[in-house]
Amino acid sequence: MTHSAVSQSTGTPPHLELLQAAVEQAFNAVVITTAALDGDGPLITYCNPAFCAMTGYVAAELFGRSPRLLQGPLTDSSLLHKLRKCLRHGEFFQGSTFNYRKDGSTYLVEWNISPVRDAQGKIQAFVSVQQDITLRVQAQQRQALLARALDATQDAVLIADHQAHILFVNQAFEHLTGYSSAEVLGRTPQFLQSGQHPPAFYNQLRETLRRGESYQSTFTNRHKSGLLYYAAQTITPLKDEDGRILNYVSVSKDVSELVARTQELRKQANHDALTGLLNRRAGERQLQLCEHLAQAEKQSYALVLGDIDEFKQINDCFGHEVGDQILQRCAALLSASVRSGDAVVRWGGEEFLIVLPGCPPGAARELAERMRKAIAAQENPAVGRSITMSLGVAVWQPPEDRRELLRRTDQALYQAKQNGRNQVVMAA
Repeated sequence: MTHSAVSQSTGTPPHLELLQAAVEQAFNAVVITTAALDGDGPLITYCNPAFCAMTGYVAAELFGRSPRLLQGPLTDSSLLHKLRKCLRHGEFFQGSTFNYRKDGSTYLVEWNISPVRDAQGKIQAFVSVQQDITLRVQAQQRQALLARALDATQDAVLIADHQAHILFVNQAFEHLTGYSSAEVLGRTPQFLQSGQHPPAFYNQLRETLRRGESYQSTFTNRHKSGLLYYAAQTITPLKDEDGRILNYVSVSKDVSELVARTQELRKQANHDALTGLLNRRAGERQLQLCEHLAQAEKQSYALVLGDIDEFKQINDCFGHEVGDQILQRCAALLSASVRSGDAVVRWGGEEFLIVLPGCPPGAARELAERMRKAIAAQENPAVGRSITMSLGVAVWQPPEDRRELLRRTDQALYQAKQNGRNQVVMAA
């Protein structure tokens, strides 16, 4: 059948029947009015079911009426003025404002109104395609409110897609990391990694998120400036109704000051305030660790116990300030002599304990001798002579415990003192 053909049942060309059906079934509301602008005009001559559903009126209640019956106190009068101006000039109009349903409730409507002209160009009618955008605008307003709320919070917020590409960061994130929103959108958060965490840390993170669970930890991240900062961070996967992960939300709190205070307190708890060496309590833990490895894995260890010679006389003659300087100098020399895994402890007063994991007897004695020579080689102007140290050395012998090993080390030190000081004695 050609387009010029007519329906045998209605006498209407098929394409017009199709157009009428499309308008009747359209999702958007459609209303047609007369072109008269005088009096109450334009007047409604047609409306589709979607328009009736949107307004609450049936078609019979609308035919011959002006669309003004839908207007009320919240309808934008300036928009209506613009509308009338466009209609008088036969121009297309687009806008949105509040209209009123039959029951008096309001809705936000978006209009698109076009003039319909005949073959001579004269306007015969106006057709308006309308849509209730109340829910859409409310959603946009909620999103805008959420964005403002996220920017107002002091916690850094990051939202990423299911592949961890960043979709949103708030102002607190920009302040915490030093990166602007424009610099991070579309990237993954890997650029914040500091290299301070082992691979197992990130493996656990990925595995936890893969299971759809939240992950919490304190991250050591790198600021744009290159400095490190610490963030208590919670990363939560967001899922759809089928359980598929759609997004990730990360909320971070800057805990750099707390971490710094904690580290300082830990340092104070484990280190001697004068020399910076491990204190006796921390030294005891090092001994316990070595004892455990020795008994469980037969890993030998050695102890060196050093004592500054005639230190009481130095304190009595030159004062405690000079004595403190000597303690600090000896501590520095001892620390410079040991290996990276060794522990130097201020054991008490002028006594120093050096814990040497996995150190054989010959190496332990050689290390003690280097320490003795390094201290004896230092002149002390305040005292007018060099300071010396006596040292005792002992190596673990199964099945003794750490207390027995300490006793033998102390006996070796006592023997070094008895033999004339400034020497190393190896325990039997």
